[in-house]
Amino acid sequence: MVVVPGGSGRQPAHMAEDKLARLHASFREPLTGYVTGLLFGDRPTAEDIVQETFTRAWRHLSQHDVTDVAVLRPWLYTVARHLVIDTLRARRVRPSEVTMDKLGPVASTNDDVARMVETDRMHRALLKLSPDHRTVLIELYFHDRSFEEIAQRHGIPVGTVRSRSHYAKRALRTVLDEQSG
Repeated sequence: MVVVPGGSGRQPAHMAEDKLARLHASFREPLTGYVTGLLFGDRPTAEDIVQETFTRAWRHLSQHDVTDVAVLRPWLYTVARHLVIDTLRARRVRPSEVTMDKLGPVASTNDDVARMVETDRMHRALLKLSPDHRTVLIELYFHDRSFEEIAQRHGIPVGTVRSRSHYAKRALRTVLDEQSG
């Protein structure tokens, strides 16, 4: 039995687990799709968030006498949405992780000539991109603006900014590879 502090009584643990199993079977896939959309297609993170949502649902079911798990649907989606917001906020304040193998050769901090050459190489590569792609990359990486800020400044949807960023980075990589080859 699970004793509910300040609750209306006791609920056997197996009842909460049975309700959780029904809840999971009914809502896992739609909830995962919803969260994946909020995370712009990041399915692994979405699955982590859905798992945390169901962990919280299990705690909730252990403490409350819910007879129909279908009434928990709005609650599940609200919890998941709040977890997505927390995840996105955490990403914004935490610097992105980059491993040394992703960096490639790095010039010495004292090597001003190498830094100037690399800056010139990047400048020439950016000039070969379309104006839309170049603008998004400059806004993102040189002015450190968010997708939302860029969208607002240029009067375009956030999804368009994200798409342009993706294709601009791909095009920049291609140009830089051509320059080094």
